[in-house]
Amino acid sequence: MRALTWHGKNDVRVDTHPDPTIVNPRDVILKVTSTAICGSDLHLFDGVIPGLIPGDILGHEFMGEVVETGPKSTLKKGQRVVVPFTISCGHCFFCQKGQFSACDNGNPVENQEASEKLYGHAMGGAFGYSHLTGGYPGGQAEYVRVPYSDVGPIVIPDHLDDDTVLFLSDILPTGWMAAENAMIEPGDTVAVWGCGPVGLFSVQSAVLMGAETVIAIDHHPHRLELAKKFGAKTINFEETHVLEALMEMTAGIGPDAVIDAVGMEAHGFAVDNIIDVVKQNIAPAADRGHAFREALLACRKGGRVSVPGVYGGMLDKFPLGAMMEKGLTIKSGQTHVQKYTKQLLEMIEEGKIDTTFLISHHLPLEEAVTGYKNFRDNQNEWTKVVLRA
Repeated sequence: MRALTWHGKNDVRVDTHPDPTIVNPRDVILKVTSTAICGSDLHLFDGVIPGLIPGDILGHEFMGEVVETGPKSTLKKGQRVVVPFTISCGHCFFCQKGQFSACDNGNPVENQEASEKLYGHAMGGAFGYSHLTGGYPGGQAEYVRVPYSDVGPIVIPDHLDDDTVLFLSDILPTGWMAAENAMIEPGDTVAVWGCGPVGLFSVQSAVLMGAETVIAIDHHPHRLELAKKFGAKTINFEETHVLEALMEMTAGIGPDAVIDAVGMEAHGFAVDNIIDVVKQNIAPAADRGHAFREALLACRKGGRVSVPGVYGGMLDKFPLGAMMEKGLTIKSGQTHVQKYTKQLLEMIEEGKIDTTFLISHHLPLEEAVTGYKNFRDNQNEWTKVVLRA
């Protein structure tokens, strides 16, 4: 089969690999019909996530048709399914609590030691995202093996096309959980840093959850226009001092809740970010956390901070005093996708959630390298890339 593989910093290639096979009784083999490039994939492309080995198959946003099933799978050949990026057993302590991304069994034991040393506990499993998360081949390929197929994949009705449901794999549940973690109350003002795919779904979700005012912060004009589509007010951080603008827009109080949908590769010419860029170029374990710092400073006293943006290493100059003295509540984490897919699929079918507005480009899998480069370098125009395997 053909698959998109990592070979080093800024070096991904479409190579030929052996077709996957059933390994465990709960597995299925999926013929991938659509797969997307995620902003998190760019962290791999940029070489700031450790644990990749040349030849690893990337991709964690995908869907397709079941072509082979293990004896304990609940799926049937021919079914169309969307697969969560999190690999979760459904039975461990964390899965039973609905914390699927923290699953104790999704990440094989032999891969757990590295993340235990980094984070104190082993990471959960994920498709196509380094050996810290299990080393599983991803879905930017013609075929993929899906473990725990009786827990993760959600069957898609035939009347819904791929573009309408593909983002159930990651970014739609991620944006929804980000808004949920912000604990939105009627009348709230919610500020969202970053108008990439997760940020835009966070904006849409915050509006659906009842936020009175949503403020979207970015520097790409088209992405800001997409945020306005959902009624958001906008701040272009290249033209406006963000903290001053937010205080003015909230009568000096600050937003009730803030969402950092940027993560570890923040942009901008702030002093702290320039220093972080230098550090990250020297060591992958150094994160660029300007958006996170700014969100903490902007949030009102007693407010809530939601962090769906991916962080993987260490962050200095952290405003710990602001967090404590203002009494902020912080909620973060990889998305518990399986917890949300049924509800969100129903909302898609009812027309309550718009999912296709993001897609700017469709490319064949063979042109995935072009997709990666443009999604990173031309983010204003390339808002979301869907690959057809």
